[in-house]
Amino acid sequence: MRGALPAASAVVLVAAVTLGAPGAAHASATGSSPIGTFDYDVRGMGVRVPTGCFLTHTIKGSGKRITREFAGVDCAGLAATFSKFCNWRIDFSYADTDNKSYRTSRGSTHPECKGAPLRHARPQTLPAYGKACAKFFVNGKLRAVQCHFVTR
Repeated sequence: MRGALPAASAVVLVAAVTLGAPGAAHASATGSSPIGTFDYDVRGMGVRVPTGCFLTHTIKGSGKRITREFAGVDCAGLAATFSKFCNWRIDFSYADTDNKSYRTSRGSTHPECKGAPLRHARPQTLPAYGKACAKFFVNGKLRAVQCHFVTR
């Protein structure tokens, strides 16, 4: 599925589509946030992640019901060739309209090095409207966040 997304889509910040008959609103959104250049250590060896990578987060559903949600890292240009992420994880977090966080689904930390990390969340019904976010961590440090508002 990720291979079907063209590299150019990584620069699209937010796309929202609303479909359906009156009374049954279905929505989806995909957005990307840039991951800045950073350095980190892997088993005593320095690794540099160059500019050109993005955290992309997709959410589908209706109202507070999320039928599909996933997030991953896409890189373009030289970053696509040279970037690998070790000790990475992706968390999903949810907050109400007052920005009070009420749920975090912490992902597993993956010790292997991967060029295109990806995580899927389980379908769910949120207890409140607000926002849903994907958070990308490398070596325990937050590197990017991408959020979508979940509204009526």
